[in-house]
Amino acid sequence: MNIKRLLFSRENLLALAIVFIIALVSLRAENFWKPYNLNEIFSDTSILIILALGQMVVILTKCIDLSVAANLALSGMCVALINTAFPDFPVPLLITIAIGLGTLMGIFNGILVWKLDIPPIVVTLGTLAIFRGIIFLLTNGEWVNAHEMSKAFVAFPRTEFLTIPVFSWIAILMIIGFVILVNRTTLGRAFFAVGGNPQAAIYTGINVGKTQFFAFAISGAVAGLCGYLWIARYTAAYVDIAKGFELNVVAACVIGGIAIAGGAGSVLGATLGALFIGVINKSLPVIDVSPFWQLAISGSAIIIAVAFNAWTDKKKSKIILKIAEQQA
Repeated sequence: MNIKRLLFSRENLLALAIVFIIALVSLRAENFWKPYNLNEIFSDTSILIILALGQMVVILTKCIDLSVAANLALSGMCVALINTAFPDFPVPLLITIAIGLGTLMGIFNGILVWKLDIPPIVVTLGTLAIFRGIIFLLTNGEWVNAHEMSKAFVAFPRTEFLTIPVFSWIAILMIIGFVILVNRTTLGRAFFAVGGNPQAAIYTGINVGKTQFFAFAISGAVAGLCGYLWIARYTAAYVDIAKGFELNVVAACVIGGIAIAGGAGSVLGATLGALFIGVINKSLPVIDVSPFWQLAISGSAIIIAVAFNAWTDKKKSKIILKIAEQQA
């Protein structure tokens, strides 16, 4: 029974689905499965993977952060403006500033949820609009274009190490870091406890609001990092950077088996969910499907994944009731 569960786990099924899609598209484009193209897909999906990991810890605590893309946009715009004004400003310091700004925005969300007890979806919808509005106030709607950015600012994430771009290495390090955080730390265990059963968590001495606060701070920090990565990758900063990208982030988590009701999920699941979307998006042009379908596909994937989770939970409940009846 355990072997069957292992074989048909969400992560394994998702990995098989990714392999199947790659194999299917390769029939149309024979180079699609080649290592250099797969390397490019992973690099292109790196930002989504990192954001999905940050969103994962928030969802685990029975919350949601819809402001991640706006956080990314504001952090990215700020470091782009600094780089434009001071071209020799060290890139590591710019990255630190981006992470710091993102963390502050995450802390702001966390405090509103923790101290004022405002529903997370309301808080993050509000801050989404606030962060986008601040970008407009800073720039008056003007762009920061590629020729205004320093070569070092743009080149760092694109630098290759062992034939793999720094983009991908950052994503790999983040995956390892989140595995340690979620599985090996007290805070990681608290994320699951708070999302799984908040009342029981309180009885064990866990501060629910404080745990959710830390989840939002972490989500904000990774969004800030992605702000720099996004600007450096696409070499353009404007008000609508990554607009609507929060849908892809939530979709990656839900597809990866992160329970939207909290308390269940894995780093591997979130990573595979992001890769699934990345492979789909990369496949669309190959099979002559308009990129404008990406949002529709992401939305459909969320509905299907949530429906699948609900069906699975219902099935588990029936099994538990059946066992209870047999024992009675």
